[in-house]
Amino acid sequence: MAEASKREVQPGTLALMVLKTLEALGQLHGYGIARRIEQISGDVLAVNQGTLYPVLLRLEQEGAIASRWGASENNRRARYYRLTPAGRRRLAAEARDWQRTAEVIGRFFALKPEGA
Repeated sequence: MAEASKREVQPGTLALMVLKTLEALGQLHGYGIARRIEQISGDVLAVNQGTLYPVLLRLEQEGAIASRWGASENNRRARYYRLTPAGRRRLAAEARDWQRTAEVIGRFFALKPEGA
């Protein structure tokens, strides 16, 4: 998909995507998290650093993730993030909330116009 047709992640969804990515793939550095989210979306979403790093900082301050410094694949210094037990609980709660929201929205999309 062309870079110009990628969409920004909708507000309120990036934290959930970060938590789920870390749950599924284990610890990753910020660039790796961004690329994985883009790949999982089928390259429909674009995750920029200006959006991602404030979310990572907030999640760490809230105790949902923890980080440590390490060497990346190309031997550069990188901060690696991992899910904490509190992050797993938050992910489970948010996943339930999003599932309920999707079910409600699905009901509205299932409505047929009058006379149809």
